[in-house]
Amino acid sequence: MTAITIRRPDDLHLHLRDGQAMRSILPFTAARFARALIMPNLRPAVTTTEQALAYRKRILEALPQGMTLEPLMTLYLTDRTDPAEVDRAKASGCIVGLKLYPAGATTHSDAGVTDIRKVDAALSRMEEKDLVLQVHGEVTDPAVDVFEREARFIDEVLAKLAARFPRLRIVFEHITTRAAAQFVQDSRPGIAATLTPQHLLMNRNALFAGGIRPHHFCLPVLKSQADREALLAVVASGDPRFFLGTDSAPHARGAKEAACGCAGIFSAHGAIELYAEAFEAAGTLQTLEAFASEHGADFYRLPRNDGRITLVKEPWEVPRSYPFGAEEIVPLRAGETIGWRLADVADGGSRPEGVSR
Repeated sequence: MTAITIRRPDDLHLHLRDGQAMRSILPFTAARFARALIMPNLRPAVTTTEQALAYRKRILEALPQGMTLEPLMTLYLTDRTDPAEVDRAKASGCIVGLKLYPAGATTHSDAGVTDIRKVDAALSRMEEKDLVLQVHGEVTDPAVDVFEREARFIDEVLAKLAARFPRLRIVFEHITTRAAAQFVQDSRPGIAATLTPQHLLMNRNALFAGGIRPHHFCLPVLKSQADREALLAVVASGDPRFFLGTDSAPHARGAKEAACGCAGIFSAHGAIELYAEAFEAAGTLQTLEAFASEHGADFYRLPRNDGRITLVKEPWEVPRSYPFGAEEIVPLRAGETIGWRLADVADGGSRPEGVSR
């Protein structure tokens, strides 16, 4: 297959940051996706409906002329989240859920939940109002091996949470292990998961290819080849509980190439193209459209998008960096090639200059 046209996809896990940095990278997502679920881990975190609506307004105002993107918002869940805030979020019409960051688990998660039982009242109200819980699924105990933190989170937190709130819809974000894939497959209705391009394309050897590779460091960290193969198997199966969420997470070059570098991989510049590459390599390109454009919309009870995008099998070289506010950002595959490129957006969208040629 040398070209594929699919329904315009949604990115259901995206970090945009704010201000000039956001304006630098927003066009990449708007060129490819109709909607994006915007993560709330700014500093300070987006914990209230008022803050989320103001952030959404800033995103819309930053869109270049002629480009469209619908931001779907989520609130940052804390130990102090009031059920009344859940009511306000539901009434807003554009907040679709709340995000659980275990305190200290990842970037800007220091204000996260310290004990899952402290948010039972908020979770109960979310269940009642039918708002989705998005979960960063890792334990933070330093005694637990970094490669085991996702599996331990399932046993110690997530399985019990799903049982205590049987009607709460939960997305297990950016899963990385065979254990996580199996948990979702074996779970009750209302449990789903997102998968990133990096966890489909790379295993943990990529962290050390030719030396330490800070731009391949993300959380949850890349896992074993066996885990990667398990993730590819579930997307190949066409299981509707698994869908696209890039977790594209930009950090300036200096913040990545540091003694204590930040976690996060920037993939928005070529996100859907990277997924196409992964699906083609797995021999399952025919399931890409459902994974990217249908399963997530259906889970979030959103209409499927009307537009179309066309990808062609034509390698293009990724720039070594892109502007990121006053700094620069190093994208995934910097200085290398991606095997597919975005050729057309059928609903009036356009590509930012230099994304693919």
